[in-house]
Amino acid sequence: MPLLEKYVQILTSGRVRERALFPPQRIPSELELQARWFAGDFGKHFVTPAGEKIDIVQFGVWNREAGPDFSDAAIRVNGSEPMRGSIEFDLTDRNWEAHGHATNPAFEDTVLHVFVHPSERTFFARTRSNREVRQVRADPNALADTLSANIPLARPGRCQAPLRNLPEDRVRRVLDAAAQFRLQKKAARIRSKIDNHGRDEALFQEIAAALGYKQNKLPLTLLAQRLPLKLLRANSIDAEAMLFGVAGFLQASDLDVYERSARKYVRQLWDRWWPHRDVLQRLILPAKIWRLSGTRPLNHPQRRLAALAAILEKWPAFIKSLGKMNTRATEQFFFTLAHAFWDFHYTLTSRASPEAMAIVGKTRATEILANVVFPFFIAEGRDVWSEFSKLPARLSNRRLATGATRLFGDDAQRMQFLKSVAHQQGLLQIYEDFCMQDNSDCAQCPFPEQIRKWR
Repeated sequence: MPLLEKYVQILTSGRVRERALFPPQRIPSELELQARWFAGDFGKHFVTPAGEKIDIVQFGVWNREAGPDFSDAAIRVNGSEPMRGSIEFDLTDRNWEAHGHATNPAFEDTVLHVFVHPSERTFFARTRSNREVRQVRADPNALADTLSANIPLARPGRCQAPLRNLPEDRVRRVLDAAAQFRLQKKAARIRSKIDNHGRDEALFQEIAAALGYKQNKLPLTLLAQRLPLKLLRANSIDAEAMLFGVAGFLQASDLDVYERSARKYVRQLWDRWWPHRDVLQRLILPAKIWRLSGTRPLNHPQRRLAALAAILEKWPAFIKSLGKMNTRATEQFFFTLAHAFWDFHYTLTSRASPEAMAIVGKTRATEILANVVFPFFIAEGRDVWSEFSKLPARLSNRRLATGATRLFGDDAQRMQFLKSVAHQQGLLQIYEDFCMQDNSDCAQCPFPEQIRKWR
């Protein structure tokens, strides 16, 4: 039996159906839920309270003007011809009335009202002309994961005993199986995003998220959604300034707050941003969405945004690199990226560094390959497991440390199983599928017994 099928068999035969031991530590914000909606993470098929079947044909675009959150969308009702219009996304169904949408002419073309939390009594959504707007619920429980997870550290689990007694090659096969399962899940997500937004737009959004790390994955995802690749490519000369403007990084108009070495560059950004500012004003991200503390200077979100702009500038070369037989050309593409300002600055307000810094270094390039490029190849039907399994790990994090502690305890061999990206991914998948779905503190988790039976 192929490794992937063996892992699926373990997962389904021993599925834990009770509440998770580590429930989510936070409630996603409305902005994050909107980003997940636009990405298609809630799915495309819904049922209204009245029993009508709603299919999302087009998710539309983030609306730049006053009115619903998404414009130029299309839905299908009970299999009928697509209906074009806008989509409004609210946290509760009653917000349609509470926010004055019913009397606002900007909401007249709304074809769908999406809400997260239903009220105790039924609320109807109607436009100013008294036309009923169909409503569907986006259930957060349908989300497979969150844009940024805060997973607590754990003590060693019961599964460390069978894993310690297994031959090393068998442990590696277990991790390989889980890694293949995780790779297929990512590929399925990218395939769905390609269906929803197109091949290049899906890649652009995924790369933006990967550049955001865990702290700033949401705001960079929102930027790629609100400023689609097609729009930026059509305004290629101004694209970098548009990204920094909508990110909210060009709010200070006084050039005196900037270092002398940065003023010329910032002035260029301002000059190119101003013609677009009024049109894009509604899309500017709130300052509080960015997480600036706890990040290394090289990972400051302004540098990550500069990296996205550099990739955007050479987008045809990036796409061309994906046509090669392996990922070496794509990896080299990232290493060739350069920028006259960002090669020597951490932020817009920092002093110039005496030494050049890579816009995308080896660690981040590896993460993009693992989380975007390889799953993209799988989504397109390419067999890349052999190459993926050889990809060396360059990064560890809190989640990996948590999973390693839970599964391997203080076993001296555990570091040997974390040297490849594939085994790291496999470890994370096992931890998410079993440890985080078990509320018995290991006592009733099926994974240890399943591993003992592994052949």
